Amino acid sequence: MRYSIPRLVIAATQSGSGKTTIATGLLSALREQGIAVQSFKVGPDYIDPGYHAMASGRPAHNLDSWLVPEQVLPKLFAKAMDGSDIAVIEGVMGLYDGGREGISSTASIAKLLKAPVVLVLDVKSMGASAAAIAQGFRDYDHEVDFAGVILNRLGSATHEEMIRSAMKDAGIRVLGALHRDDSLKMPERHLGLVPAAENEREREAIESMGTAVAKSLDIEAILHLACLAPELEAEPFDLGQVAERSCRIGIARDEAFSFYYPASLAVLEHEGAVLVPFSPLHDAELPDVDGLFLGGGFPEMFAAKLQENAAMRASIKKAAEKGMPIYAECGGYMYLMHSLQDFTGTEYAMCDVLPGKAAMKEKLQMVGYVEAELMGDTVLGKAGTKLRGHEFHFSEDAVEGKRPLRFEKLRTGERYEAGASRGNVLGSYLHLHFAGCPEAAAHFVEACTSWAR
Repeated sequence: MRYSIPRLVIAATQSGSGKTTIATGLLSALREQGIAVQSFKVGPDYIDPGYHAMASGRPAHNLDSWLVPEQVLPKLFAKAMDGSDIAVIEGVMGLYDGGREGISSTASIAKLLKAPVVLVLDVKSMGASAAAIAQGFRDYDHEVDFAGVILNRLGSATHEEMIRSAMKDAGIRVLGALHRDDSLKMPERHLGLVPAAENEREREAIESMGTAVAKSLDIEAILHLACLAPELEAEPFDLGQVAERSCRIGIARDEAFSFYYPASLAVLEHEGAVLVPFSPLHDAELPDVDGLFLGGGFPEMFAAKLQENAAMRASIKKAAEKGMPIYAECGGYMYLMHSLQDFTGTEYAMCDVLPGKAAMKEKLQMVGYVEAELMGDTVLGKAGTKLRGHEFHFSEDAVEGKRPLRFEKLRTGERYEAGASRGNVLGSYLHLHFAGCPEAAAHFVEACTSWAR
């Protein structure tokens, strides 16, 4: 099928250039005009999409060609655009940065979706050199539809005039210019921005971003640019016949656990699961469910409250002892361990379901794409099953006994055993996207269904 979808990519020269602020502000500004805008984030990031959702009023989606096969991404993209007028896609790191050999780079996704690219430039302490940088990015890959730039962190009107003149001489279109404004910054944490789930007050900041973007960007030109994107050819996203509702899976969702891909959860629903949210922070016991999925988040920032909620910890441990299938990723994995040590060295009791301890470290312990192989039969599949995922964590785990997974890093080829398991429980630092491994989703739903029977 051919889809006529107005779309554009907000990219940058490097991380920290301000593309999240500008993309979020653009989403807010377009929504304020009554435009149904759908956001996307390139890469495996969970945090930026939370701010996107607050700005647009719609769940944000990720586009990652390692977690999800490249040929599937246009289908997911088109499916997610149902009921929307325009797509705003925020890039990751610099325009040409990604995994090994540029996998899942912003440039590769832009080319795959035939989307025009607008480059955000941090021009603080820079003059005509900004045009030279933009020209280099434009000419590096002529298959990228380089449409123009947005100047960020300008110091004065004179500064802006100087750079605009240099851009004009280089034949590069300027689609907006924002002056330095520290009030538009969002709070950061060791994994990046603080999750939107914890920052209701950030709604005011997002509104301010929208106001600043509306004043500083040529919104009309940007909309026209998005509408010039060519038709996108993609088959309808179809996982086959929707299974009958066969089980109920509890999804840990609160301030401590919020890292989920909407399309990934949709695959579980397609396989027959009814998803039931619950809060390890606030609820006293598990809801009536046949399995649990505990995603990532920041349990280390809420360790004291998680420890205080002994009733929920006991409820989860009791379910695990009864054989309930439980799958946990990163923060959820840490929560299932015997204990969690925060950045101060204070140790807090967790669920004591998995045989190990987690401890936060000042330095990043692991980041990057990995391929994981199941070393035995688990709730995600049989021994030998391989899954593509992503790691990003500051903690390290000390686990007793045999590890259930073998990881291989995409960038270096390094191999190491990972995760922990006990009975029908599997946890590790691996983040999965079930749209990229629907067979694992089907196996997990079947395990929950069998347990329910």
